[in-house]
Amino acid sequence: MSRPDPFAKKEFAPGHVLITGASGGLGRALARYYAGPGTRLTLWGRDQTRLDAVAALCREQGSAVTCHTLSLSDLDAGLALYRVCSAERAVDLLILNAGVSDIRPDGALTETVEAVREAALVNYAAPVTLATEAAQMMAARGEGRIVLIGSVAAHHDLPFASAYSSSKAGLARFATCLHAAMVPHGVGVTLIEPGYIDTAMSQRLDGARPLLVSAEDAAARIAQAAQRNQAVLVFPRLFLGLKFLSAIVPRPIAHFLLRRAKVKQTPR
Repeated sequence: MSRPDPFAKKEFAPGHVLITGASGGLGRALARYYAGPGTRLTLWGRDQTRLDAVAALCREQGSAVTCHTLSLSDLDAGLALYRVCSAERAVDLLILNAGVSDIRPDGALTETVEAVREAALVNYAAPVTLATEAAQMMAARGEGRIVLIGSVAAHHDLPFASAYSSSKAGLARFATCLHAAMVPHGVGVTLIEPGYIDTAMSQRLDGARPLLVSAEDAAARIAQAAQRNQAVLVFPRLFLGLKFLSAIVPRPIAHFLLRRAKVKQTPR
């Protein structure tokens, strides 16, 4: 009879998973990935009807599910709700998936002020606030995982999406800083930087979506990265090469090319 290896790494099996943006395509896929007997899911989203539909599917898979409808542009409400949810049962895995991706309207010089404000709150301020709160609670227990969903847009100066790309760039730096801080305390922090995922967000774009990944494929990759406690995951891998290319191309040349990109988006 073989003995268990005392130095083997334990498999991460979260008992309580909290997912923001769970009423969207990627959030739905992530919820279904983790759904199963013995796993409690707490799902946050802005669309109650879609959130209820996701919850029903997850309950069919055996999970206990709690739903909350809110907008993460209200930072105080989001923080208060997280504290309530974690008090009911400690959150083992927090997936900060909610985000907005409005771009510059056709013919305009910039994005709207309202869109810039929303991107700053939902894409950056809310996830870093919630991640900080979660990190403190998890560090006190010596375990837990936090996943932040960024974007490959963080690697580039997109003149038609300055709020989106900059908010994701700020999120990326925060995530790697938090990862460095939490390693000694047993808390994993993973930054996910995907390319195009086949969800309503990317479907609003008018044009090609190269190397498109299904929401289900993306969810599996994200879960595997969290399981490995991987600091950063960029996928598909070609976008990792483009990240390094962007870093060495002279900025005036990159900006000249990016200004000529024709990108349009269907309004929400």
